[in-house]
Amino acid sequence: MKDVIIACDFASASQTYDFLSRFTDEKPFVKIGMELFYAEGPEIVRCLKARGHRIFLDLKLHDIPNTVRKAMAVLSHLDVDMVNLHAAGTREMMTAALEGLTRQDGTRPILLAVTQLTSTNKERMNSDILVPGEVADCVQHYARCAKQSGLDGVVCSPLEAGMVKKACGSDFLCVTPGIRFADGDKGDQQRVTTPAMAREIGSDYIVVGRPITAAPDPVAAYRRCCEEFGV
Repeated sequence: MKDVIIACDFASASQTYDFLSRFTDEKPFVKIGMELFYAEGPEIVRCLKARGHRIFLDLKLHDIPNTVRKAMAVLSHLDVDMVNLHAAGTREMMTAALEGLTRQDGTRPILLAVTQLTSTNKERMNSDILVPGEVADCVQHYARCAKQSGLDGVVCSPLEAGMVKKACGSDFLCVTPGIRFADGDKGDQQRVTTPAMAREIGSDYIVVGRPITAAPDPVAAYRRCCEEFGV
């Protein structure tokens, strides 16, 4: 199922509630990232779930396998719909995360691996992270590792969704930030595309922040995203 996820990158619960109160006819799928979660803690998740929102908890875990296993076990009790970690943490870490996230009854949220951040380009990846080669090759490799570890999909640029699908299968999820309208500013993102192009390339979910949250009419911008993405 395709959907648009709004990145609620706000500093407080009150700002988040004020923003979401504009949506009187929809209950958007929302992303809670580090800033909001660190400011408000698990209670923000519980409150937004109680209001009827699906939640992508975007904390990008990256640590030793045992620590990540235990952290995911805690997050499994928050009833979020989607969580993530960094694929660079190794297959052992991803497997441990899956074990921790899976509840006793066998249910769990969708688990995704972050490949390369959409703010990363080839030069930064090669020189700063010291990963050689092309970004696309790294993304494809990380995606294969994530699938081998039992994960549901990856977070990648929409530009790479097609090659991930080709490498890992059509049912392997691609959740893609780096979405901008054709007439918008790409900001600090390097690998971006429009909602319509993301749909064509193969994104299953698009994560959209400032083009919606900073828009003069966020509801109209959200509806435009949904229409262009084909939701």
